[in-house]
Amino acid sequence: MEETVEDPPTSAVLLDHCHFSQVIFNSVEKFYIPGGDITWDITCYYTLTQHFIPRRKDWIGIFRVGWKTTREYYTFMWVTLPVDLNSESSKQQEVQFKAYYLPKDDEYYQFCYVDQDGVVRGASIPFQFRPENEEDILVVTTQGEVEEIEQHNKELCKENRELKDSCVSLQKQNSDMEATLQKKQEELETLKSINKKLEQTMKEQKDCWELELLQLKEQNQRMSSENEKMGVTVDQLQAQLSNQGKEMEKLVQGVQDKTEQLEHLKEENGQLFLSLTEQREHRKKLEQTVEEMKQKETTAARKQQELTDQNMDLSKRLSENKIICNVLQREKEKIEKENDNSSLLSYLNCDSLSHQVPTSSQGGTRQDPGLVFGNPYSGIQESSAPSLVNFIDDGFDHDLALEQHLQTLSLNCPICDKTFPAKEKQIFEDHVFCHTL
Repeated sequence: MEETVEDPPTSAVLLDHCHFSQVIFNSVEKFYIPGGDITWDITCYYTLTQHFIPRRKDWIGIFRVGWKTTREYYTFMWVTLPVDLNSESSKQQEVQFKAYYLPKDDEYYQFCYVDQDGVVRGASIPFQFRPENEEDILVVTTQGEVEEIEQHNKELCKENRELKDSCVSLQKQNSDMEATLQKKQEELETLKSINKKLEQTMKEQKDCWELELLQLKEQNQRMSSENEKMGVTVDQLQAQLSNQGKEMEKLVQGVQDKTEQLEHLKEENGQLFLSLTEQREHRKKLEQTVEEMKQKETTAARKQQELTDQNMDLSKRLSENKIICNVLQREKEKIEKENDNSSLLSYLNCDSLSHQVPTSSQGGTRQDPGLVFGNPYSGIQESSAPSLVNFIDDGFDHDLALEQHLQTLSLNCPICDKTFPAKEKQIFEDHVFCHTL
């Protein structure tokens, strides 16, 4: 197989724990001479373990010892998929590397099998590439170069011992993995046995289901005949049969829902019982309140009737007081008119007397020195005054008695029971009118 331009699948993850024992490299030489045969090829032999299955994108690469990730390959070749994985010959595989692509230095390298996920599945022991006639070449070196070569050889020997120890560790890990693989194989056999039993059980269950299905089909046929007798159409029967499966699935869920509804109804029943008790108590309170309101309504009606009677009585009294007031008003106007006429007559008499006696006082009265023309009322006789004053005083006493009588009366509002004096009738009527707005 020739190397293609396509890059192999690799991984940048550090491979501290890999399955190196799934592919085993065989017949790995310590040294490879690229020009040792005619084809200039290096053949890599490897063996696939029992439980490893190769895939199309698997590849084998040559890595320098000390590599960390699968991206550090020097060169690679795609693997060939075996025709039959169960045959022993298919387990033994090989791949050839062209000499043109091989390293030209004398570093240590190793073969690594990498799957298409970039995971290392096997690694070989380290080896070197050396020219064919290396021993026949005469090399002239200085003492320093010799010491440097010896030091380098010591380091290589040390690294070789470490690689051998690593190889021993890998072989031990391989043996452990094989033991684990054997256990897994036994577990797999056990699981196969269990699986076989389960398949047998499933087969029996399937037979039971088929029997039940046959019984359901017979029942279905009987139901079809009965539905035909009753005149039910075939389409409706098929719809009913298709819904039976769904209804059967809903029955279990329905039972759970009914149980939850029952619990919920029990809680609601308790709450309704408490609410009913509270409503009964509230109803009793409302009945008591209605009874009290009826009593208050009766009392208010009786009080309103009393206020209506009182209002009619007050209206009668007010009419009488208005008549009396009108009479008194006419008498007062008459008295004021007579009083004005009397004052004018007194003034005229006083004026005539002042012209007759300018220097002396008449009737035992003394003229006021501050008046230039004398007192205009000094000529009025004392005898005429008492009749007018008494008349006014009588009218005043009558009005005062009437006012005092009106003050003893009061007006009560039939709506808000507010009291008004009888003389504030207009204010009372405005107040009652405001309640009607």
